[in-house]
Amino acid sequence: MSETRVSTPFNAQSTAVDVVAGVDLTGQRAIVTGASSGIGVETARALAMAGAEVTVAVRDVRAGERTAREIGAGTGNRLLRVAPLDLSDQRSVAAFVAAWDGPLHILVNNAGVSATPEMRTAEGWELQLATNHLGHFALANGLHRALAEAGGARVVSLSSIAHVSAPMVFEDVNFRARPYDRLLAYGESKTATALFAVEANRRWAGDGITVNVANPGAVVTNLGRHLTEEDYAQLPAFDFKTPQQGAATSVLLAAGPQLEGTGGRYFEDCQQAVRHDPADPLRGVADHAIDPTAAARLWQLSLDLFAGAERA
Repeated sequence: MSETRVSTPFNAQSTAVDVVAGVDLTGQRAIVTGASSGIGVETARALAMAGAEVTVAVRDVRAGERTAREIGAGTGNRLLRVAPLDLSDQRSVAAFVAAWDGPLHILVNNAGVSATPEMRTAEGWELQLATNHLGHFALANGLHRALAEAGGARVVSLSSIAHVSAPMVFEDVNFRARPYDRLLAYGESKTATALFAVEANRRWAGDGITVNVANPGAVVTNLGRHLTEEDYAQLPAFDFKTPQQGAATSVLLAAGPQLEGTGGRYFEDCQQAVRHDPADPLRGVADHAIDPTAAARLWQLSLDLFAGAERA
């Protein structure tokens, strides 16, 4: 990364509430996917605390409604909405987009699945890529006009340190020719979410839209429900964060004045990440996750997958 790294007053211990202290989002509209549990709840809470109108976009509408009530009661912000969204179901994504009306200032692509058994969508896409990348790809593209209408909109794409050992295998993104590996598939999906931000920012900067990547760090949430004891034994010794700390980087990218006009970059611990060094396995961003050539290739591949699904 040759550009000057962005530095902020926050760090790994900062919380989402710390990040929005003094920030006024009154009049802004935000969507947080997967906001009924984990860091999604804390992301929605912080944005609501700052005065934004927040749409909680979730598969489980009842859980979303409980979350919205709880956030509303705690923040005094009654501008909480709940909408159904299943990112692995393109009909659901299309319905969500069709129902959205008016400008959109903040889109946080937070929802995700991790280390699932081999499963496929109706299109035959591997579930983790389909949910973590392709679902959000369709959502953000579908909402592009609303984001452009807002003027100065921000999109946040969530990645993971799992990306560092998983460059995209463009010839077989859906694991049809190679043996399925749950953890590798997750890592590749998180490389994809980073590459999405790079290319989306390049394409949409002229519309006043900035797109950045957030690595929330290691947080114990139901995202890890498919991990076994054997899986955990293979993982490095993470310093786990609370959900409030895990949401801080997302909220910083969504609302922090320090990030005004900044796009196409990868952040962790509320700072722009350094280049990954294998000697420090828990930090940094790998070159393959911010490579503009790979980002453009993934964008076209994603379009091709959708076109193929429409023809089928």
